[in-house]
Amino acid sequence: MIVMRGFQPIAKQRAWSVWAGIFCLLAVASLPTACAAPAPPIIAGSVPAAPVSAPISAPDASAMDNASEQAEVVAISTALSRPASPLRTEETPAAVVQVMLPMILHQPETQAALSGTVSITVSLPLTFAANNEAGQSPLALPTPTLQAPVTAAPVLPEPTPAPTPDGAVRTVRVPVFMYHYLSVPPADANAYRQDLSVPPDLFAAQLDALQAAGYTTISLYDLHAYLTQGAPLPDNPVVITFDDGYRDNYENALPALTQRGMTATFFVVTDFLDEDRPEYLTWDMARTMRDAGMNIESHGRNHVSLKDKDTDYLVWQALGSKETLAYELGVAPRFVSYPAGEFDALTKEIFQSAGYWAGFTTVQGATHSSADDPFEMRRVRVRGTTTPEEIVRLAGLDW
Repeated sequence: MIVMRGFQPIAKQRAWSVWAGIFCLLAVASLPTACAAPAPPIIAGSVPAAPVSAPISAPDASAMDNASEQAEVVAISTALSRPASPLRTEETPAAVVQVMLPMILHQPETQAALSGTVSITVSLPLTFAANNEAGQSPLALPTPTLQAPVTAAPVLPEPTPAPTPDGAVRTVRVPVFMYHYLSVPPADANAYRQDLSVPPDLFAAQLDALQAAGYTTISLYDLHAYLTQGAPLPDNPVVITFDDGYRDNYENALPALTQRGMTATFFVVTDFLDEDRPEYLTWDMARTMRDAGMNIESHGRNHVSLKDKDTDYLVWQALGSKETLAYELGVAPRFVSYPAGEFDALTKEIFQSAGYWAGFTTVQGATHSSADDPFEMRRVRVRGTTTPEEIVRLAGLDW
């Protein structure tokens, strides 16, 4: 089958040379080849053109004179008939070749010209013959099978519904300790780095002092369940949290906690983990911490202040970090620690609408009430100068 498309005349003239060219193309396509005579099989999704039994003739002059400047698509198809081949053949899918040819046809009598492009599609069966007398099997090309790659969409975990508050007013003293770095600061560290860094041996001594004083670590989920529904808590509960997700949390904090059977919550900046920043956790580290019983929660996407931001930006922060954590760890975060402790009413509204249960600030305090705003939870800052005795004293304050 030969199809010609797209010829566009620029002058309304008789162009018999066009049809002469078409007959030449038909002749070339009809040359004897090693291919078999039968017509190519119909390919799924295509519509075979009806064969033309009468010879193709040029259009009459009036039809050409009445043609518009943009000629309609011209399609010509013909069945190519050949004598039966003495060779035994076997059909395979047809090869379809399409060629776009620019053309300028000149009519000598009037000096008029026709220009445009001709798209020629030749469809021939790709079949090869073997010697019939030798009784050999015909040689045929394998039928290609094209399959589009299928990538399964990641399946995010089902969200855990927030506990329904029972309406009772409860107050409890549960210090939520706030750490950052857990390493010795470099010699050239600025005042902020010095203040936020707790050396590993001091951290171990703080944990030992808390356990010796009868304190037990709980999770933020335990605290939230008590405030909303009165779920029981152990005596002298405390919560340990880390902001920013530094790598030394994995290297130094995790071993110290697991050795003592204690737990902690780590608020991570998800874009920093995606970017494989060397000073921050990797996702493999975060998964190891999760498997060890630690909680990984949101500290936003890029540690930018969430105060005085518009709705779109806050949605990007809240949902972006949440979905990333859910995808990487299989658990959606329910708590956010506001970067630099900065937030406003819209920040709280957006994070609550995104499915978070509570937000943690840098405001100092250890006593929590179910009557308080859950998105303004207080914490107790631990500094590089906080001694083991001091952390026990802070844990016992009702403030």
